Amino acid sequence: MIIDDDRLSRKLLEKFVEKTDLLDQYFSFSNAIDAINFLKKDQEDIDVIFLDIEMPDMNGVEFMQSIGDHPVQIIVVSSKEKYALDAIEYDVTDYLLKPVTYVRFLKATEKALSRLREEMLPSSSSKEDFFIRNNASLKRLSYDDVIWVEAMENYIVVNTFDDCYTIHFTMKAIMDQLPEDKFFRIHRSYIVNRRKIEFIKTSTIEVRTHEGIRSLPIGKSYRELLLRDINLLSK
Repeated sequence: MIIDDDRLSRKLLEKFVEKTDLLDQYFSFSNAIDAINFLKKDQEDIDVIFLDIEMPDMNGVEFMQSIGDHPVQIIVVSSKEKYALDAIEYDVTDYLLKPVTYVRFLKATEKALSRLREEMLPSSSSKEDFFIRNNASLKRLSYDDVIWVEAMENYIVVNTFDDCYTIHFTMKAIMDQLPEDKFFRIHRSYIVNRRKIEFIKTSTIEVRTHEGIRSLPIGKSYRELLLRDINLLSK
């Protein structure tokens, strides 16, 4: 979510979001009141908010007070440094000074998503298997059985070595269920089992199935994060 009364600043953030594979979609508001009303409807799961401070009617600090314990990462975007202490009090994820560069924007986004993963890890890392609906029955699968997960409109397809299972689920919901230490998101529509990756190429990840090598797309931003995360031996 983007909240900024300055049109040019808001449009710049929208442009940054659109070019960042780590972010699925956005909602943009010119004032905090419309944004808080949207959040209270609870129609969408918002993970990250880019929040201006100086706004009429309801400023950024008042907005943070209003949302209370809503589980969201807040990145303050301001033209002034003087609100940094307020930001610290509300444990914001990052503080960006205008004019914001894309490099700084991406770093803050990565920090926010890292904190989101840390928050969900304790509840998901203890699970070794799960059940998935298969026709009229439920089938047990180990997380190690899953090679990759692919989004298809309002469904996801869970792919194993020699089979696949289609269920009515969202990518965000499945990410909340999958252990972070085992799975990595490589694209808006793809999540891969880290241990099943055989090759990392410029724009694809290669995994092995019973039909042979399968190439999966990987976004540039995701690839950079993955390369930082793997055990890479090189000179």
